[in-house]
Amino acid sequence: MKIETLSIDFSDEQKRYLEGFTSGLQISRVGRGLGGATAKVSAEPGGPDAAHIKAQDRVIADGKKLADQEKFKREEHPFDAYPRLKQQALDNTPPSSADNFRWRYYGLFYVAPAQDSYMCRLRIPNGIIKHWQLAGMADLAERLGGPYCHVTTRANLQLREIPPKHAVELIEGIQDLGLCSRGSGADNIRNVTGTPTAGIDPQELLDTRPYAREWHYHILNDRSLYGLPRKFNVAFDGAGKIAVLEDTNDIAFAAVEVKDGFGVEPGVWFRLGIGGITGHRDFAKETGVIVRPVDATRVADAIVRVFIDHGDRTNRLKARLKYVLDRTGMEKFLALVEERLGQTLVRIPPQALVARPAFDRMAHIGVHKQKQAGLNWIGVAVPVGKITCEQMRELARIAAELGDGDLRLTVWQNLLISGVHDDNVAPAIAAIEAMGLSVKASQIRAGLIACTGNTGCKFAAADTKRHAAEIGDWCEARVEIDTPLNIHLTGCHHSCAQHFISDIGLIAAKVPAREGDDTVEGYHLFAGGGFGPHADLGQEVFHDLKAEDVPQTVEKLLKAYLAHRAAADETFLAFARRHDGETLRRLANAEVSS
Repeated sequence: MKIETLSIDFSDEQKRYLEGFTSGLQISRVGRGLGGATAKVSAEPGGPDAAHIKAQDRVIADGKKLADQEKFKREEHPFDAYPRLKQQALDNTPPSSADNFRWRYYGLFYVAPAQDSYMCRLRIPNGIIKHWQLAGMADLAERLGGPYCHVTTRANLQLREIPPKHAVELIEGIQDLGLCSRGSGADNIRNVTGTPTAGIDPQELLDTRPYAREWHYHILNDRSLYGLPRKFNVAFDGAGKIAVLEDTNDIAFAAVEVKDGFGVEPGVWFRLGIGGITGHRDFAKETGVIVRPVDATRVADAIVRVFIDHGDRTNRLKARLKYVLDRTGMEKFLALVEERLGQTLVRIPPQALVARPAFDRMAHIGVHKQKQAGLNWIGVAVPVGKITCEQMRELARIAAELGDGDLRLTVWQNLLISGVHDDNVAPAIAAIEAMGLSVKASQIRAGLIACTGNTGCKFAAADTKRHAAEIGDWCEARVEIDTPLNIHLTGCHHSCAQHFISDIGLIAAKVPAREGDDTVEGYHLFAGGGFGPHADLGQEVFHDLKAEDVPQTVEKLLKAYLAHRAAADETFLAFARRHDGETLRRLANAEVSS
């Protein structure tokens, strides 16, 4: 009997799929000690994922269960599964729950049931984008998704309403523009933020752009820095006029001036803070450590690798850096960082530092002089961060023709056009206003921030962007506020809009309806939160407010402030902190009858 050999010619696409599939299987087998002959030769995992697999193995050896997301990573690394993402695009099919997690490594979030589509988040180090890149993003959004973008609270851009069939074309189109979305979601180091006025701010101590850029590319080009126990945020503050909210990040590098006479070289260093996560009610903790700017990437790398080894891979709610610090204590954690670095960290007492120059809480709106003679930046108000493709193209044109070609995104969900000559300020403002945007905003509008909300996020309990706009419309016409004010609306416990650190912060919740057992969209309202030198968490003032009642409630609280502030220059923050929540609620409710 003759046995014929079956010959199969695989296409290049099929070959790449099989290579990725077998690579993922091998990683999984080695991680479980099932790697056959190869595993017997090398008892420990190798390659860029080794540290993560070893950390998972320690969890299993302790008799604990890995979180589902850890299992997904262990079974198949997302970067080995790209051929399947391409096939899903060809078939226009949504991802499985496991792949929905994996595709976030490419910046893609499937957001059903809120929308039957992907959201895509970018990486824009220090939030600075070129005019032609913004115009290119407008073209991609218009062709492949919803015809708009959102400016985010990490000085970033998000695209939405992307059907599966367009997912690959989009992320590859983003790369064609010299941008990327890689690692902008899931258990990775997110977009690197920095001072939006870096290099042009008259009061800055340090231009953060080169340090954000170095860290950005360090992450992108080292696969071992993907697949952390949980997401990770890093920010660089150059002590400019606009706050970066670095103290809400896992690693906070804040430029400080070190005085002479304290045993270290005087000059500008970074003060190191770690463990910030205000959604879990914690700011970055002071370490007493200062870092030479040139060493920032090395120190950040060491911190992340200690986190890789010691982060919780069983409980997603306890997997951030904050909880490693809670378990180990600051000094033990810093000792582990020093061991990883191979050198001691530099410590100084607080009195060795010169006080940081003050923030200007309105510097992200309007016209402001740069350090370069004759040049200005113009802060453009973007209502709750949403910007149309037409507006993106027009802003890109203005930046190219009347500015220096750059647009600078901020954590306040707006953007700056930099390098505008004095002679070009008036025509730039006219062009901005002609497209329906503004360079002016009331104190209420300037600080009004909202996350995506339940129209585009499955976790959100309310339509935060719509409700934020309603607060602005209602209160702006009824209350004249003459002091900086932030009102932040966030849709869930993830607190993407940082409700705890706002003068007035609202977190969405399903609240009881007026009749029956039904629930409706609503909020819990907090007051007295702050950041930077005023960092503290707000206190609850109102519980279970229906969304329809929120604008009037904010109005009452603001009127109570105006009626009872200690002096004409007392800020809302100072007023809110002089009273407990019950007193603030009583004062606000008293405004009903006044």
